[in-house]
Amino acid sequence: MRIIRYLKDDQPPAYGWLLDEPTGAFSGAIEGSPYEGFRRMEADTPLESIRLLSPTLPGKIIGVGMNYAAHAREHGAEVPEIPLVFLKPPSAVIGPDEPILLPPQSQQVEHEAELVAVIGRRGRWLSPDESLDYILGYTVGNDVTARDLQRKDSQWTRSKGFDTFCPIGPWIETDFDPADSLITCHVNGVMRQMSSTRDMIFNVRQLIAFISSVMTLEPGDLVMTGTPAGVGPLQDGDLVEVTIEGLGTLRNPVIKKDSG
Repeated sequence: MRIIRYLKDDQPPAYGWLLDEPTGAFSGAIEGSPYEGFRRMEADTPLESIRLLSPTLPGKIIGVGMNYAAHAREHGAEVPEIPLVFLKPPSAVIGPDEPILLPPQSQQVEHEAELVAVIGRRGRWLSPDESLDYILGYTVGNDVTARDLQRKDSQWTRSKGFDTFCPIGPWIETDFDPADSLITCHVNGVMRQMSSTRDMIFNVRQLIAFISSVMTLEPGDLVMTGTPAGVGPLQDGDLVEVTIEGLGTLRNPVIKKDSG
């Protein structure tokens, strides 16, 4: 099932579901919360009549650095022996078609196409075998990074934490196998990144188990599983598109933010 979060007319944001593929698809409301008991209502709303939002509002966002060997090599970094985790603030989240704002503090903002696991229920000290049972589904993400600030700072909070630096969407797919799916990133129609989730150093099961040994995972939390090689700069006026086979495409324009 594809779970969405959307706006319709002057109504408040709501969760819904998609009946079919996005072209010509219809959506229906969800009564309740996708993280608790819910009921699907009739799919009677054309998709073009609603605005898709980020499919969840996370309490926390856990990123994973250098989880593809080729990405580690392109930055001259060692392949980590254990997952390299960091946090992005929830205020960085935006949804499909919302603009990524280039901050005046950075001269080198880059895209990072990523598979994102959405936590479905509370968990701590999970084993790899049980970890997938705690995932609601998966979505597409872009771990936007101010690369010059990342190199300058000893911590990654500033480079990863600007508002709009965590586009996710367009929906959460509950029926998805993360073992071997193609990830691509295009900027203005030109391919920048292409790899498969099978190339991860630490797979989703291992990541969830490791992270849950450090912190309690809560419903709606996001685990961004790392980016493949090919990250590159974003400029004012660009359109960045991240596609994951079986999940769909996340599109976001890029706009330079004034300092005021």
